[in-house]
Amino acid sequence: MAKATQWKVDRVGELTELLSSDGIIGIVDVAGVPAQAMLEMRSTLRTGMTLTMAKKSLFRRAWNEAGLPEEQLETMFETAQQPMIVHSKSLNISQLFQQLDQTRTGRPAKAGDIAPEDIVVSQGPPEFAPGPIVGELSAVGIPAKIEKGKVNIIKTVTAVKAGEVIDGDLGLMLDKLDIKPIEIGIILCGVIVDGVVMPPDVLSIDTNALLAQAVANALAVAINAGISNSGTIPLFIANANAHALALAGQLDSSALDDELVAALEATPTVTEAAPTTDAGADEASSEEAAEEEPEEEEAEFGGLGDLFG
Repeated sequence: MAKATQWKVDRVGELTELLSSDGIIGIVDVAGVPAQAMLEMRSTLRTGMTLTMAKKSLFRRAWNEAGLPEEQLETMFETAQQPMIVHSKSLNISQLFQQLDQTRTGRPAKAGDIAPEDIVVSQGPPEFAPGPIVGELSAVGIPAKIEKGKVNIIKTVTAVKAGEVIDGDLGLMLDKLDIKPIEIGIILCGVIVDGVVMPPDVLSIDTNALLAQAVANALAVAINAGISNSGTIPLFIANANAHALALAGQLDSSALDDELVAALEATPTVTEAAPTTDAGADEASSEEAAEEEPEEEEAEFGGLGDLFG
């Protein structure tokens, strides 16, 4: 008896030392993960992250001895059936979440499992040969029949609603249909950041989207500030070219060289794409009138020299 007590004391001491060290501390849940799958999952994680398992009672004693608020641990324990401590000195919270999230996978449903969400079986032909499977599908509430020599599920059905218990026979059939609805993995239940418990739903950050937004914001600032670099110069050139073409479009063709004329002809205009309206007809009439009086137009505009004085 004394030996068992000493073992617990030593274990609590180890956990206390871990909880008192620098870095990120959190709780993960590994309930339902087979031993071999657990080994495979841990092998995919980065170095610098440690996972430590113990009974909840030992976790609580170590947590208190480390001087951490008990309510923080209890908050994370609410979603942890089989808890482990996760600790890292080298990863930030986003990296930690992403690494653990990659271990999530599905397993076949067993009798007594609770459906985490609606389990839907879609209409269509499964990869089954015709035979007794049609009756087995129907027996678990999945309507099927033989059509053109193939098994066909005749309509999409919700086999089990979220929160309902999964029947054993249904679980076997779902596995045959390659539906593995029970999620397992090293599931993060929360981490402690600056004395506050951060749940996993606030750690699910799309870093790629954030980086793309940051690049776009930085580019906008650089453009507004007139900063020339490899990102802004092509935009400045394109903007200048657009202004030049807009200006050239207002000039008589005699004032333009062949290159500008070709560029203008290759550029679609708003009036070309817009549907004809009364206003458009009026503009067309005005253009026709202008064409009938070339001498007046030539008197008003004499080329680039007149434009710039």
